[in-house]
Amino acid sequence: MPKLLIIEDDAAFCQMLQKFLIRNDYDVDVSFTAQDAKIKIKETTYNLVLTDMRLPNYDGLQLLSDIKEVNPKTQVIVMTGYAEVGSAVEAMKKGAYDYISKPFTPEEILMQIKSALSQEVKEQTINPSKENSKVESTEVESPENKVVAGISDASKKLTEYIKLVAPTDMSVLITGESGTGKEVTARAIHDNSKRKDHSFVAVDCGAIPKEIATSEFFGHIKGSFTGAVEDKIGHFEAANGGTLFLDEIGNLSYENQIQLLRALQERKIKRVGSTKEIDVDVRIVTATNEDLTEAVEKGNFREDLFHRINEFSVEIPSLEERFEDLPLFADFFLRKANRSLGKKVEGFSEEVEEIFKQYHWPGNLRELQNVIKRAVLLTNGDYVEKEALPKEVHKSKVSSVKNDNFSKADYEKEQIVRALKQSNFNKSKAAKLLQITRKTLYNKINHYNLDL
Repeated sequence: MPKLLIIEDDAAFCQMLQKFLIRNDYDVDVSFTAQDAKIKIKETTYNLVLTDMRLPNYDGLQLLSDIKEVNPKTQVIVMTGYAEVGSAVEAMKKGAYDYISKPFTPEEILMQIKSALSQEVKEQTINPSKENSKVESTEVESPENKVVAGISDASKKLTEYIKLVAPTDMSVLITGESGTGKEVTARAIHDNSKRKDHSFVAVDCGAIPKEIATSEFFGHIKGSFTGAVEDKIGHFEAANGGTLFLDEIGNLSYENQIQLLRALQERKIKRVGSTKEIDVDVRIVTATNEDLTEAVEKGNFREDLFHRINEFSVEIPSLEERFEDLPLFADFFLRKANRSLGKKVEGFSEEVEEIFKQYHWPGNLRELQNVIKRAVLLTNGDYVEKEALPKEVHKSKVSSVKNDNFSKADYEKEQIVRALKQSNFNKSKAAKLLQITRKTLYNKINHYNLDL
């Protein structure tokens, strides 16, 4: 029976996960702190460790190193609660098998564990002495480590912009529709910069309650407020020397915007409850799917902060704007899903490929990735068939018209007109309904010569 250890400071969640895994024939121990986990790891040999990346008063990457130092063969899966894919990839570079984002389903975590344990057996069988083989393959296969080099003009322009701005220390504002891969682009900027050997810390500003945002960004000292039971470093300190990626920055409260601006101007921060100033050297990359220019005009976003974070802007094209790249992305996500789920699906049937070409993909790359992962999970043969796709994908309004380009354009024009009518022809509100930027909406209106 495989021996597992769960390291998680949320006791209720930890115990619930332990009970579930025990019911699925695993021998499971739990630790609520990194300190306790380190004791258990020295006393017991674990086949797999499932650990949260964010633990009180201890760095998740350091804990990973501690685990691997005691037993390099122990497989590690990291759990991420915020938008910390970048940190998870750092963990994979340091030897973690994979990461899984919260919230996850029981089926997903079982798949990950089975895959990791089967990899452990495979490595010992093929080359028992090569303890580092998993780390080497991870850097090649992990999709977060690179941007897919598309063949479309839009993708080539994006790649050119990344190469142009990455070596500098300029603050970059990434815009684009939801699901276009803004964090992947931010990561690519970091990986091609002089800061690549330091931390990349990704923060979802929309997921942080404004009451604790100061502590999240700048850290706090023990006893500074109710619940501050340990000293804690903030995102700025964690990213010192590297890159701090602030996703959905438009969601920050006005008060938090002031604090952020001060930190960027002075390059110094203070932990909550402390009078000591700490020097920080971070590059700021931000992202939003909102129109910050409009937010500045309305007084919802500080103009001085906008100019501070917008030294260089990059707009990520929608999947529709780089439709030539669809087969590349589909194959890319297929390989990722195979690795994550322990499957060996070889490709897509011709019918599925045609459905992919005809579908509108309003959720962009995120939707494509989710559709493919679900399809791979449901596929038992060598190829993904139509039955494995969600109904909204293969029943989309397209097949009745032979000309794919016409049907897709017809569908989009209808969506734009509907959104404009719903918003009483307020283009900003219509853009939000369509989940695109106002600039993109204007471009599409001009492209289709809509008489409004």
